[in-house]
Amino acid sequence: MALLAFSFSICVLLLDAILPAASASEPLSCSDTARVCTSFLAFRADRTPSLAQIQSMFDVLPQDVTGDEGSSPGYAFVRKNCSCLSNKKYLTNTTYTVREAESTVYHSVAEAYRGLAFLPNVTERAARAGSVVALQLFCGCSGGQWNYLMSYVMEEGDSIQSLSSRFGVSMDSIETVNGMTGPDGIVVGDVYYIPLNSVVGLPYSVGIRISPPAPASSPTLPTTSGMVADNSVHHSAGFPYVWILGSMVVSLALIIVALMSFISFKSFKSRIPTKDPDQSPSHKFHSLRNSSFCQASGSYLCCNGNAKSSAVNSGTHQIDIPKSTAGDSFDIEKPIVFKHEEILSCTDNFSDVNLLGHGKYGSVYYGVLRDQEVAIKRMTAMKTKEFIAEMKVLCKVHHSSLVELTGYAATNDELFLIYEYAHKGSLKNHLHDPQNKGQTSLSWISRIQIALDAARGLEYIHEHTKDHYVHRDIKTSNILLDNSFRAKISDFGLAKLVAKTCDGEASTTKVVGTFGYLAPEYLHDGLATTKSDVYAFGVVLFELITSKEAITKTEGMPLYNSERRSLASIMLAALRNTQSSVSMGSLRHHIDPSLMELYPYDCVYKMAMLAKQCVDEDPVLRPDMKQVVISLSQMLLSSIEWEATLAGNSQVFSGLVQGR
Repeated sequence: MALLAFSFSICVLLLDAILPAASASEPLSCSDTARVCTSFLAFRADRTPSLAQIQSMFDVLPQDVTGDEGSSPGYAFVRKNCSCLSNKKYLTNTTYTVREAESTVYHSVAEAYRGLAFLPNVTERAARAGSVVALQLFCGCSGGQWNYLMSYVMEEGDSIQSLSSRFGVSMDSIETVNGMTGPDGIVVGDVYYIPLNSVVGLPYSVGIRISPPAPASSPTLPTTSGMVADNSVHHSAGFPYVWILGSMVVSLALIIVALMSFISFKSFKSRIPTKDPDQSPSHKFHSLRNSSFCQASGSYLCCNGNAKSSAVNSGTHQIDIPKSTAGDSFDIEKPIVFKHEEILSCTDNFSDVNLLGHGKYGSVYYGVLRDQEVAIKRMTAMKTKEFIAEMKVLCKVHHSSLVELTGYAATNDELFLIYEYAHKGSLKNHLHDPQNKGQTSLSWISRIQIALDAARGLEYIHEHTKDHYVHRDIKTSNILLDNSFRAKISDFGLAKLVAKTCDGEASTTKVVGTFGYLAPEYLHDGLATTKSDVYAFGVVLFELITSKEAITKTEGMPLYNSERRSLASIMLAALRNTQSSVSMGSLRHHIDPSLMELYPYDCVYKMAMLAKQCVDEDPVLRPDMKQVVISLSQMLLSSIEWEATLAGNSQVFSGLVQGR
């Protein structure tokens, strides 16, 4: 036991010796403080951190992490947005949760990130286990010759030649990026930048490998808290028999599962009675109503069969939906059908007392339907196209940041869509003259959380659904707030499937939507893309900062000289006279006065600059919603830290993320 304890002590000493105490590197300089780009960081992962741990450390999504193909030591490559900050340096922010209480914060960060990160303000105070530390990561943006730059901490044994061979770039390129006159004179522990033209590595769960075991003469390093070492896997220099055998076993198992599923499906299908082609519409609808239902996100949706009938029946009423618009309307999932009498009863015959508001395609009423609070959109039968469009989308997509469809009803003259109820109403009512609308003004934390929620909902329909959609009507009145002030995107009546083209995803259509939120290219040629939604979201960000409407009156002297201008044009003009977050320049005059300057200047400035990028005239230069989500996540973390400093205790404000 004494020998084991001695060996452990030696290992700890060796670990401290080989880890960089702190990076002596200086961040790359920059000039354009509006610049944001995609960068990579090479994180040495020879102690095999899990994907979740890397996500937490770098504040990224799973798809942002890749791994190398079994090199020793192993590396994880982390994709991060890099910004030219107000100090004219390329950096990106993240937070770190301290795991061990015995070391200082400074030492804990240096050990965890192995030279890729540093504390903006160096401190030697003790690090409490579980405390959250804000820090900055070294990153860089390419000047145009390469697509990306990757931050890499030079290790013992590395050379410009070895890095050139490993990452497939010329030695001259590496030397040029790092301002070197030759390949000599590298400093172990310093950050160097590797130019890349493509994403490096494989998916982390596949590509990353564990380093080979140390020779018998060398002590084995102990695992650290939160880092799990798997000694059952070894890196072999010989033929990979284990991998091939494992692959064969997995393939065989998948084939067996597929055969069993096919046999079960055929058996189930043989028990389904054959449809009668002459069956009347009422009988078809009766079959739909009596089919089985499954629960999805709190609502009951029909999950079996395809709705090929174009007739919808409710009680004694029936409406024929044109086949040209119905088609494959509901594909697999179908919402539950409510009786017209239930709709009338729960809204007290559509009493004005229950009226929530008027929309472009109908009025919305409050009701309690089968013990559940709901919002009911009442539409005329002339709006069948919008009715079908919304059903098609909401039957297929389910996300916490999208309003949930509960069901529908129909008569000869009217159509009804039933949604979950958003208790706090629309974002518009909280931003524009909230007192007269019976609402309270939103705090800064609430505003940035709402922006992040809405961004996540948009990112979901743009990138993570089987069929990608463009919303086409993003605006503050279509962003609803629940009891906790968490945002949900609503009103998918204009949503449209976007098709793959050589230039990305686009759908040519007639121009619809709301002026003030419409992207220039959409107005010009009717080309609806995900970047059209990004433009509209940028306007929403400007509204969150200013509480002004998308089309607003400028102050004229006298009053009759005032004119209506887009909020985007007003804010872009203000940002041209705002050089940094230090003075805020002209931007300060446009920030909502109800915030009473209770906001972190740097975060407001960053949100304004993000909005500026979103409303760029060139859609190619606009970020995608994934990039927007990452940027807003970082701003939210910084804002929480700022608000915590107001009372000196972050726990006091921990509930603010949920809204006020």
